[in-house]
Amino acid sequence: MTRDTYAAIDIGSNAFRLLVNYVEKNGTTEFKKAAFIRVPVRLGEDVFNHGAIGDEKRAKLVEAMQAFAHLMRVFNVKAYRACATSAMREAQNGNKITKEIFKASGIRVEIISGQQEAETIFEAGDIAGLMNSDKRYLYVDVGGGSTEVTVYSNHKRACSESFALGTVRMISGTTQKGEIERFRKWLKEVRAQYKPVAIIGSGGNINKAHKMLLKKEREPLRLIELELLAEQLGEMSLDERIEKMGLNDYRADVIMPALEIFILAARTCRINEVIVPKIGLVDGIIHQLWQRSLVLNRESAL
Repeated sequence: MTRDTYAAIDIGSNAFRLLVNYVEKNGTTEFKKAAFIRVPVRLGEDVFNHGAIGDEKRAKLVEAMQAFAHLMRVFNVKAYRACATSAMREAQNGNKITKEIFKASGIRVEIISGQQEAETIFEAGDIAGLMNSDKRYLYVDVGGGSTEVTVYSNHKRACSESFALGTVRMISGTTQKGEIERFRKWLKEVRAQYKPVAIIGSGGNINKAHKMLLKKEREPLRLIELELLAEQLGEMSLDERIEKMGLNDYRADVIMPALEIFILAARTCRINEVIVPKIGLVDGIIHQLWQRSLVLNRESAL
């Protein structure tokens, strides 16, 4: 049996994440989680309100990356990739902070586009295996600062778009005027041209909703179930969501706008089913690193 260790870092608008995975090969290939750490620092609060990341959150980000660097050394990580998304894309000081992170921790951070983010997440796991080749699907990833939407037809990307609609952006009241209508209009065009049969949803909030509704692994959610859950949570205060529904304080507020986005997408495209494979950007990064290592091994064997 061979075993390599890979790490992925996601610097999002709502939190930072580190995933360390063992990839074991003994006839078949298995991905086993060695460690997962989530640091709930909302960079988006600074960026969407003021255009830049403030000193306090910048310091926490640098400290988190220093800690992640130490952990990667402890786990003897073979390869890693660190990606930053919506908040860092929009921050006036985003590139400056990536240089500060590298100087303090040795971690090179890539600021990726919304399309790169969506494509990377899609590579995680066997998402293509969830699709029928003769049907079309709407992949929706809701983050803290943006929502990435891709139409898949015959297991291939037909079209995609990134929207400045995110949970942190929405609760902070900084959603751009007209963005929701642009989202709705684009979805109507998708509905008319492709008629997708289901949504494949990703992001921590839809994963949490899937768990709250006591769904089995990869058992789809129904639109009516999401609507009822949103109605139930909407009638509660934040404290009640934490006490009665068991939500963490960093999840209790952002879950509502996330559900609103998924419900809007489903209603507009007349979709009743949301498939939740429970994957994220860090999972996609791990799979990319592993695939890259396979290519390098083949080339070195020639």
